[in-house]
Amino acid sequence: MATGGGGGARKRAHAESTTRLSSEPDPDPDETLAENCPPPTPLPSSAPTAGGFNDPVTADVLLRLHLDDSSPPSSPGRHPNFLDLQLHSFALRRSRYFAALLSDRWLPDAADSTDAVPCLNLTVPSTADRSRGPFGSHVAVLRLLYTFDFSGSILSAADALEMLPVALELLFDDCIQACVRFLEAVPWTEEEEEAVINLIPFLQEEESRDLLARIRPETSPDGKLLSEEMLHSLILSAIHSHPKVATVKAFVAKLLRDYPSRDSVRSVLDRAFLESLESVKKLLGEYASPDFRVAEDNDETEAIHRLSLHKAMVNARHLLWLVERMIELRVADVAVREWSEQAALVADLQRTLRDDVWRNIAPGLPSLVMRCTSRLANAVAAGSILAPRQVRMKLVKEWLPVLNVCRDMVSPMPSGHKMLYQEMEEIFLSIISTLPMSDAQELLRQCLSFSTRNVDDCPHLISAFNTWFRRANRPPYDGNTS
Repeated sequence: MATGGGGGARKRAHAESTTRLSSEPDPDPDETLAENCPPPTPLPSSAPTAGGFNDPVTADVLLRLHLDDSSPPSSPGRHPNFLDLQLHSFALRRSRYFAALLSDRWLPDAADSTDAVPCLNLTVPSTADRSRGPFGSHVAVLRLLYTFDFSGSILSAADALEMLPVALELLFDDCIQACVRFLEAVPWTEEEEEAVINLIPFLQEEESRDLLARIRPETSPDGKLLSEEMLHSLILSAIHSHPKVATVKAFVAKLLRDYPSRDSVRSVLDRAFLESLESVKKLLGEYASPDFRVAEDNDETEAIHRLSLHKAMVNARHLLWLVERMIELRVADVAVREWSEQAALVADLQRTLRDDVWRNIAPGLPSLVMRCTSRLANAVAAGSILAPRQVRMKLVKEWLPVLNVCRDMVSPMPSGHKMLYQEMEEIFLSIISTLPMSDAQELLRQCLSFSTRNVDDCPHLISAFNTWFRRANRPPYDGNTS
């Protein structure tokens, strides 16, 4: 900011009532011009240009730069906190700030004027970036008042970020526009982005619009956050369309793990889960519908419905991946509640498994659906998901019949499937042990089929019944029983 030989800080307000770095009251004429400045003491970094920048032969204005934590020198001579520049009023007037200082309003009256060169003092913040030296950024911007060589002077985002605050202070509009245009077009480091954010309040709305579009999230037309829409689209791309699905799934899973907002992750996973669940229900429902059974002698209709069953298996695979991500991130509350209310899906799955057609079209379908059930039920039993009592009861009640159907399939079953279904037996029995005794009694009776193997091979079932009978044989609680 410019001052007289020892005056206070003064700046000119921006013409359009916007907040520039230099938007302070108009300068006091007694504090901005001084006619008897000490001889100039230029530093090597401000070498003169014949007939131009810092040329003492033709200059008509002396500009003194000094750090704001120092005082003007009491005697001539080199001082590390000061820099004198011999400049020209025709160039300085390209800055609206200097144009105001050099206007007739602030110049001395003709009767009082002397032949001495007017002297302006400009305070340089001592906290400014010193990568160019204490006055380097100011010198670079002042040179541009002569050359307008913005493309040759602004070569990096760091250059633009050093020069933009000075251009804002001096109301040098062409330099401001050049810096903003450069910043809008090049990548930034994280530190540079923070610097851009800090400077945006000092820019006019039109100047900052393109920068803001790059760093500020918008809201999508349906009101969802742009970041959530992006996460959701990445999930869909990973599970549906990308040719290298396994690699992309691993990448998206890492993005979800590292994402800072757990609420956003919960929201996008809930949305994707419900969409995939609806797809499985619709496709399986089409295959298991009575209309298909009636029309299955029609080759075209049968082919369409076989395709529906295959698509149901593909979507069940997507659903399993989503369930695993939700459990891993402990955001599967909605998934457990929804899974406990799938009476229609359970019925369609049971109808599908009653014949052998599915074995040739979608042999992995029962396993995929039951793995979803197993993952969710195990999270509930382990306490990773604190499901309400009604949800726990309905989860077992709805899916226990499917487990029994899968276990009782006559044809040979892969050993991995046998292990899955035995694991599910243990998980369901664990959940049953958390329910009130009347609910547990009803569900345990449905678990008798677990004993169809060798009796010695079902200790989990024996333990569950022993636990229930132990509790049932306790005397009623009357408030006084110790």
